Amino acid sequence: MEQSFIAYIENSIKNNWDLDALTDYKGATLQYKDVARKIEKLHIIFEESGIRKGDKIAVCGRNSSHWGVTFLATLTYGAVIVPILHEFKADNVHNIVNHSEAKLLFVGDMVWENLNESAMPLLEGILMMNDFTLLVSRSERLTYAREHLNEMFGKKYPKNFRTEHIAYHKDEPEELAVINYTSGTTSYSKGVMLPYRSLWSNTKFAFEVLDLQAGDKIVSMLPMAHMYGLAFEFLYEFSVGCHIYFLTRMPSPKIIFQAFEEVKPNLIVAVPLIIEKIIKKSVLPKLETPAMKILLKVPIINDKIKATVREEMIKAFGGNFKAVIVGGAAFNQEVEQFLKMIDFPYTVGYGMTECGPIICYEDWRRFKPGSCGKAVPRMDVKVLSSDPENIVGEIVCKGPNVMLGYYKNEEATQEVIDKDGWMHTGDLALMDAEGNVTIKGRSKNLLLSSSGQNIYPEEIEDLLNNLTLVNESIVIQKGEKLYGLVYPDFEEAHNLGLQDSDLANVMEQNRTELNSMLPGYAQLSGIKIFQEEFEKTPKKSIKRYLYTDCQI
Repeated sequence: MEQSFIAYIENSIKNNWDLDALTDYKGATLQYKDVARKIEKLHIIFEESGIRKGDKIAVCGRNSSHWGVTFLATLTYGAVIVPILHEFKADNVHNIVNHSEAKLLFVGDMVWENLNESAMPLLEGILMMNDFTLLVSRSERLTYAREHLNEMFGKKYPKNFRTEHIAYHKDEPEELAVINYTSGTTSYSKGVMLPYRSLWSNTKFAFEVLDLQAGDKIVSMLPMAHMYGLAFEFLYEFSVGCHIYFLTRMPSPKIIFQAFEEVKPNLIVAVPLIIEKIIKKSVLPKLETPAMKILLKVPIINDKIKATVREEMIKAFGGNFKAVIVGGAAFNQEVEQFLKMIDFPYTVGYGMTECGPIICYEDWRRFKPGSCGKAVPRMDVKVLSSDPENIVGEIVCKGPNVMLGYYKNEEATQEVIDKDGWMHTGDLALMDAEGNVTIKGRSKNLLLSSSGQNIYPEEIEDLLNNLTLVNESIVIQKGEKLYGLVYPDFEEAHNLGLQDSDLANVMEQNRTELNSMLPGYAQLSGIKIFQEEFEKTPKKSIKRYLYTDCQI
């Protein structure tokens, strides 16, 4: 049982039976015993409807208590969970459900409105996540199980359901637990197969470096259909016995502030944009006044002011947290320097879905600004470079966090995991003598939305390049907005007798058409026309880094 992820879940439920577990912010709370009961009821539905160990069960909806219950029930039964981002377009959801061969799909009400059950012929049933209502059933066994659920539960546990009744699936380290699809801006998303050893090792890492206790509180802001939010805002906290609050809506700064103030979380896990927004909106303006600028230069007063600013910052995040962990994308340098200046307890980690997610981390007290920490316990991390301290190279890693491969895609698996078991991340970095890793660029060019979704610019560019008069394009991020840089087909435009103003109109039409194909978080806010072809490498790839800071 040494390496059992499910043992973490099972023990936490038993040990924290009467504690609050999951709350939909501004809504109902489930205690650990309520979660256990709901898990048990789902197990009855699975069993009676003929779901076997290893079968796939998909879940698609906003973060909520019942999303958490569905996830835990699936794994503790021995089935494989397929989490799907609720913001994906319907055809993406259909594709993932079909590709994963899911038997059941649990949906949130907003998601269900847009789906078409006939596009998912392999499903045996679709259930509403919040109350397990049967929306679609293609199996008599499933219909019967749902209709007689309470009766069956009562028969099985005539004298109350108690801790001694809990006996969950015994997981094996190499057994498949989660298939997490990396992207949904095209139909070519890859299903990352994460085994139980990856979940266990990520959770164990959190126990080793974070300091939460049973009864501590956390606000879950990041989408749980992503490994970052799932691992460090839910699975670890649940294993500890924390009380997790789900925002259940889009995490705007206003809602986040409100939740921080009310909940007073003991740990904050966020993406850079959320932190940057809070600082830029509420803290920096107060420091930009002429009087303040003069005072910041006077050494003794300066320390007092810094202490005051730090207090204000800590208050803005609820005033009760041990640290703020930032991950998912590069931090704005100005913001990071500011946090360092006021001795704010923050740290930046690094990971990817393929490692469930964690690769590098360091405690905030030892953290080197600008870096993303060091290799985490049980993981080997190298930078493939003749001089990793000075010459940028690719990050590769090896260890129990690494995936089994991509589901039904051996070719893509072999591209990233070499014959010696090293996972090639596609990210470029330096590594100093102490082992601190500093990311210098992402060869994968991953962008991150303010709510934590991965955005792959190449996939958007692929679609954009197919539109009218587009020769080539780059997608860049400015703050939380995405823009397309386009080098048009001037020759063709000239042949058609188009002027510059006509060309601008064509690009605006292209933008509208492109956005209709993309989820909300991946849509373009504008297109900028370039008069000259983009600079290329010898391999004819666009030198993207030359354009990331261009003026829009």
